[in-house]
Amino acid sequence: MQPAAPPVRFNQPSLAGNEMAYIRQALEAGHLSGNGAFTRRCQERVSAAAGGGRALLTHSGTAALEMAAILCGLEAGDEVLMPSFTFASTANAFVLRGAVPVFVDVRPDTLNLDEALLEAALTPRTRAVCAVHYAGVACDMDAVLRFARRHGLWVVEDAAQALHACWQDRPLGSFGDFAAFSFHETKNVISGEGGALVVNDPAAAARAEVVWEKGTDRARFARGEVARYTWVDLGSSFLPGELTAAFLLAQLEAAPALTARRLALWHRYHAGLAGLAAAGRLGRPQVPQGAGHNGHIYRVMARDGAAREGLRAALGRAGVAAVGHYVPLHSAPAGRRFGRTPLPMPVTDDAAARLLRLPLHPRLGEGEQDRVLDALARAA
Repeated sequence: MQPAAPPVRFNQPSLAGNEMAYIRQALEAGHLSGNGAFTRRCQERVSAAAGGGRALLTHSGTAALEMAAILCGLEAGDEVLMPSFTFASTANAFVLRGAVPVFVDVRPDTLNLDEALLEAALTPRTRAVCAVHYAGVACDMDAVLRFARRHGLWVVEDAAQALHACWQDRPLGSFGDFAAFSFHETKNVISGEGGALVVNDPAAAARAEVVWEKGTDRARFARGEVARYTWVDLGSSFLPGELTAAFLLAQLEAAPALTARRLALWHRYHAGLAGLAAAGRLGRPQVPQGAGHNGHIYRVMARDGAAREGLRAALGRAGVAAVGHYVPLHSAPAGRRFGRTPLPMPVTDDAAARLLRLPLHPRLGEGEQDRVLDALARAA
């Protein structure tokens, strides 16, 4: 009797090679708290990848979004337009400032914010738009920026999944006033937990540094610009430690190779599922012209919710871990409590019921990927 094949994991963290060496260097340098040499080297790389804005490393993508919400100067009752098909942190960051998330439906091709619906969701209390680049595929940032400029709104890019992706050959993270990235272990570039805020509004850069440093001017003190540092503004403990930054630097240095591997696997799935898609047995992702994605997620769309659960169960019996994604925020208990949903959400509700994500990470072997494709071919 042949032994059972090992399971195909949905995600498996990948080492780039220099993580332990850099952690050792950080230990030997004797600086383990935030804003040390490894933090600064990471920030330089994130800034370059995101188009040159001021990058501040954070302990999570959630923290980066919370910083952005502070920097937008939101007050109780202000409204922020955002998709419902996103992680809770997208909304939580603004709710913590007293603002109201206003949920807008998504496009059926990308599952990104439907820019054609923004005007209908606008009210006199609207202060910002949060554009989430789902699966590392860009929102139509030209349309989002036109809308925001017409109405004098802040633009926040939730680019948690979008490092090294672009729109019209321009890096994601370079369009909004602020952009939040995540380095959670499920992302393309990882540090276990981690993130970064990119500040593209020069007028906000100095305040961002203060917010980042717990509301103090400690960074100015470190540069010798003031004799003592003190509490000057809102802030919190947003910095990661140097061990996290040391690990992250190795990943950022390898980011082009890690992204290329994910894209190769993404395209291999896409080619392998062409026949099932042509036969109408499942739907494949659609990437609009002008959106250069980073292969973060490969997802299929079943015919309906029952079919999705059937596919998930069949893949599970074959030893393949495949998962759905978000419970739409507008239908979640906290979303109903804190948010507002002024328009119908048919695309969001439909996508949440039918979407299934397939295993995709740099350690995924082609033989494992073939097992996923074979199981789908039998079950779809």
